[in-house]
Amino acid sequence: MERLILMRHGAAERRGPTGGDFDRALTPQGRVDAALIGDALAKAGFSPDLALVSEARRAQETWSAAGESLTTARTENRSDFYAASSQTVLAAAEDQSVDTVMVVGHNPTLQDLAVGLLKAGSASPALIARMEMRFPPATAVAFSFDDAGRPQLDGLFYAADHGGRGAE
Repeated sequence: MERLILMRHGAAERRGPTGGDFDRALTPQGRVDAALIGDALAKAGFSPDLALVSEARRAQETWSAAGESLTTARTENRSDFYAASSQTVLAAAEDQSVDTVMVVGHNPTLQDLAVGLLKAGSASPALIARMEMRFPPATAVAFSFDDAGRPQLDGLFYAADHGGRGAE
């Protein structure tokens, strides 16, 4: 894996049809924001080979909206990403034999992973603090890895920066 893109699901309804968390759908704005981020990623030249997507409804709907602009990606649904640790997600991404892996999942997992990668890549304290404080729904962050495996930030995409509302 040469590049990793992490995307938090879009804004979701407060309760799913069964009252549970797993089946919460995206709100209309969540769908718009997810599509905007997919488009922004594509315009910035990010083209995943594989999308690893949590099986939770809101993550599936996020990938459906974002994936309309990222058509080269094969999709693998992951039941283990719903409540996964950042280490589990990173290990699953590293285990792939493709250049660019995209993960669509949940917080705090993706935010923790993004902060950890920034720290491992010796990012500035200001950037690390920004990521620690702000990772709203429909946020995407892209990293590349050098030959030694050190991560480097390639892009940070907030829905609010691309015409969406970017619910907090």
